[in-house]
Amino acid sequence: MSEHDSTLSAVAEIGGQVDRLVELCRRLTDENRSLRQSQEQLANERATLLSRNEQARTRVEAMIARLKSLEQNQA
Repeated sequence: MSEHDSTLSAVAEIGGQVDRLVELCRRLTDENRSLRQSQEQLANERATLLSRNEQARTRVEAMIARLKSLEQNQA
């Protein structure tokens, strides 16, 4: 194998590695975008659930207060 052929082979190998790195970078970018969207969706869902939980807690506390008031009025 001549020096020229060896150089061409090395360049071709490097080119293949670059192509694989570019593909990996593209896949990681896509995965990162997907994960960020999932994270945002989960954060929104969490905020909704926290709000619903707070509303339920408020309603339960109001019911307890009404029950205590009824109990005191009956006593």
